[in-house]
Amino acid sequence: MTSGSTPGLTRFNASDESAAQAELHEVCASSAWGSKLLAQRPFTSAESLFTASDDAMAELTADDLAEAMAGHPPIGRPKPGDPTSSREQRGMSGASEELKKEMLELNLAYQDKFGHVFLICATGATGEQMLDALKDRIGHTAEQEREIVRTELGKINRIRLTRIVEAP
Repeated sequence: MTSGSTPGLTRFNASDESAAQAELHEVCASSAWGSKLLAQRPFTSAESLFTASDDAMAELTADDLAEAMAGHPPIGRPKPGDPTSSREQRGMSGASEELKKEMLELNLAYQDKFGHVFLICATGATGEQMLDALKDRIGHTAEQEREIVRTELGKINRIRLTRIVEAP
């Protein structure tokens, strides 16, 4: 990870508020999370941005988490025309039709139980790994799952923020 200031971080710090807010919304759909980060600009390093992100994620309410999750498509069904979703869910692209069918069925059961999409940091994970995680997590309580989702969102946010700070 980047430790000092980078051209991407310098650009982000210098962006007007609406541009920075739009960029943060692409990272995480929670307006509370984005507002907390906006209020702390300028960041002196990528690490200070990541720490602010983690701190903001820890403070999100259940409603804030729901807003953040609403920005994520179900695993195996990335948003059409959304390169970020497609890239992050690449592990599903080579999955068998049987695995995709089972993932869809369990996604729907998970959504019925918890009221939101199954959220996992899919970057680098295979379809089998995501399916195994879904099978494991569907047995959780709502409280357990909310904290796992918070952790997974934090991982996703760090990956997406890294793209911002490493951009030319």
